[in-house]
Amino acid sequence: MKNFKEKIKSVQFKLFSTMCIVITIIVLCLILANNIVLETFYIYSKTKTVKQVYQRINQYYQYNDGANIEKELKRIAFNNNFDIYIRTEDNVYIFSTDKDFFNVLNQFRDIEDIDKNGNNVLYKDNNMVITRVEDKTNNMNYILLTGSLYNGYSLYIRIPVVPIEESVKISNRALIFIGVITILISAFIASYVSKKFTAPILQLNDIANKMAKLDFSKKYQTTDTEDEINELGCSINTMSDKLEITIKQLRENNIELEKDIEEKSKIDEMRKQFISDVSHELKTPIALIQGYAEGLVEDVNTDEESRKYYAEVILDESNKMDKLVKQLLELMKLEYENRDFNNQKFNIVELIAEVIRKYKVMAEEKQIDIIFSEKEAVYVYADEFYIEEVLTNYFTNAIKHCEEVNGQKQIEINLQKVEENGKIRISVLNTGKNIPEKDLERVWGRFYKVDSSRNREDGGTGIGLAIVKAIMNNYQNKYGVINKENGVMFYFELNENE
Repeated sequence: MKNFKEKIKSVQFKLFSTMCIVITIIVLCLILANNIVLETFYIYSKTKTVKQVYQRINQYYQYNDGANIEKELKRIAFNNNFDIYIRTEDNVYIFSTDKDFFNVLNQFRDIEDIDKNGNNVLYKDNNMVITRVEDKTNNMNYILLTGSLYNGYSLYIRIPVVPIEESVKISNRALIFIGVITILISAFIASYVSKKFTAPILQLNDIANKMAKLDFSKKYQTTDTEDEINELGCSINTMSDKLEITIKQLRENNIELEKDIEEKSKIDEMRKQFISDVSHELKTPIALIQGYAEGLVEDVNTDEESRKYYAEVILDESNKMDKLVKQLLELMKLEYENRDFNNQKFNIVELIAEVIRKYKVMAEEKQIDIIFSEKEAVYVYADEFYIEEVLTNYFTNAIKHCEEVNGQKQIEINLQKVEENGKIRISVLNTGKNIPEKDLERVWGRFYKVDSSRNREDGGTGIGLAIVKAIMNNYQNKYGVINKENGVMFYFELNENE
C-alpha cells in the first residue's frame, strides 16, 4: 500500500496520467466536432466538387465543339457518382445519365424558377445556382446544380446526399473504437516518455545518494541538450569531482591498508592450504618410506635382491614426494600470486608433436594408437612453458585412462578454430569409460581421482587438472571435459593473436 501511494505521488505517474487525460479530451473533442461539423463539411465538399465539374463541362463545350463530349460526360458522372442532364435553350434533350432525372427537372425551367422555389441555396452566381432539394417522391435529398453553359445550353447536375445522421453515428462509433485503441497505445507511449523524462531525475537522485555515502564513482551522463536537468547534472559532476579530490588522500591510505591486510590474509590462507595439502598427501609415502627403511635397518630380508627392491621403493616414493611438493608450490603460485606469464607467439602444432614424442614410449607400452594429423603451423599467443604443462597433463591423463573400445585403443588430438570467439580449441580424446556425470566438475579439484582404486604406479599426484584449471583461469580461457560415445574428451582454448 505504501509503494502504491509513493507511485501516485511520483513525477512519472503525474506525467503519465496527464498525457492520458489530454489524449482522452482530444478524442472527446473529435467526437463533438464530428457531430457539429461533419454535415457542414460534407455539403461544402460536395458543393466544391460540383462547381469544379461545371467548369470542366463548360470548357469542353467551349473548346471542343461538341466532339466526343458524350463519352467524357459519362466518364465524369461515373467517377463522381452523380447524374448529368443537358438541354438546349428550346428545352430539347441533349444528354442525360438517368431518365428519372428528367422527370424531376420538369418542374424547373431555369435558374430563376429554382431560386423562387425557396430551396436551400448553397451557392449562386450569374451562371449557376447550387441548392439542396428534397425529392419527396423518392424520399431522398440531393444537391442540385442548375447552370448555363457557354453555348447557351442548360446544365443540371444531381448529387445524392447520403443520410448524414447515419454517417455521423457510424463515424462516432469508429472514433470511439479508434479512440480506445489510441488511448491504449498512447498509454504505453506515455509510460515510455514519462520514464525517459524522469530517468535523468532518478539518475541524479541515485548519484546524490551515493555521494552522501562518499561514493563518487558514478557520474551523470550529460547529453547535447542544454536544458536545466543537463545543467544540474554538470553541476553535480563538478561537485562530485571536487569532493573526491578532497578525500582522495584518505581513500588512498585506506586502500593501501586494505591491500596490506588482504595480502597478509592471502599469504596466511596459502600457507594453511599448503600445509593441509602436504600433510594430507605425504602421509602415505612417508609411511611407506618409514616401513621399508625399518625393514632395511632390521635386515628383514637378507638377500640382495630384496634389499635392492626396498631401496627402489624408498627412492621412488621420495621422487613422488619431491614432485608432489613442487606441483603444490606451483599450484599455490598460480592460484594466489597471479603469476606473470611470458606470453609470445609460437606454433602449437610443433609443441603438441613434441609432447607426443616425449610420451610415445609410454603409449606404445599400452599399445595405444595416437592420431594427430595436423601438419600446417597454427600460431597461438601464450606462455609456451605453461601450455606444455597443460598438454602434458591432458596427454598423460589420456594414456592412463585409455581402454580398448571396438578392438582399438586410441588417443586423438584435434585443433579447430572456434567461430564465435575466434580462438583455437585443442582437444584430447581417449577411448574408454565415460566419467560419471557427478564427477565432471569434481575432476578439476585437488587430489581428486575418478577411480580411487588405481594403484600408485599408474596414478599421478591428483593435482594435474587443478594446475590446468589455474593456468586457464589466469588466461580467462575456456576449458572442460566432455563424455563422448567411445570415450572422454578434454579441451582448452588459446588466443590466436596478441
